[in-house]
Amino acid sequence: MAVDILRLDARLRRRSIIGYSLGMAAYVLVVVVIYPAFKDSSSLDNLVSSDSTVAALFGVTGSLTSPSGWLNANVYANFLPLILLLMTIGYGASAIAGQAEEGTLSLVTTLPLSRRRIAAQKLAVVLLLTIPVGVLTLAMALIGRWFQLEVALGPLLGATIGALLLGVDFGILALLVGAWTGSRGTALGVVSALAAASYLIGSLATTVQWMHPLRFVSLFYWSVGNNQLTDGLSATSVLVLIAVALIAAAAAVTAFDRLDVP
Repeated sequence: MAVDILRLDARLRRRSIIGYSLGMAAYVLVVVVIYPAFKDSSSLDNLVSSDSTVAALFGVTGSLTSPSGWLNANVYANFLPLILLLMTIGYGASAIAGQAEEGTLSLVTTLPLSRRRIAAQKLAVVLLLTIPVGVLTLAMALIGRWFQLEVALGPLLGATIGALLLGVDFGILALLVGAWTGSRGTALGVVSALAAASYLIGSLATTVQWMHPLRFVSLFYWSVGNNQLTDGLSATSVLVLIAVALIAAAAAVTAFDRLDVP
């Protein structure tokens, strides 16, 4: 009974976890394998430098043909966060609000568990969802050493952890909005909009002068949008991302405690 809800929710999503993880691994492997064909292409770097604002909109900054630039532009700045957010926001919105709308949450709350323990297990599932995708992405990126795509292990590991924490943060925020409003649609809409705004701010703040001071409100900036593949994930970034997760988790538990379950 101690972790039954965690086990059940994870089991219900095992197919999507496996599908997203294997799909992401295959995509990263393709990105890695084709790198030698592009590493000496000066036209790609000229394309980026000719319109840096448009390039930044797609998460591309600096050299596109350097190992870290290639991996960042094709995986870490956009595609990996997108997959993680699809998984965690989708689960976060349905974990409480979705079950409330389907009428199954009332059965869950009759179990001999406090609402806080139920919420804690659902919060743990948010973290659990991100791990297979992150581990396989990191493993495929490390294979790049055999394809002239060599990025130092420390920054690579840091960027992977940053992406995972980004997914966890938005997943918990979706769970919070769902527990607060009891509406899965509202949770999906609000948190997806927040994630999109965070991505735009984090990406464009590097090239649009008036947006530069706003970069600190973007979770993308703290996780994958500040040269983490080159410089590593800073201790400050880790603290910010974990603090957001803890505050949102505490608010979600409180909101679930007060939610009127029909």
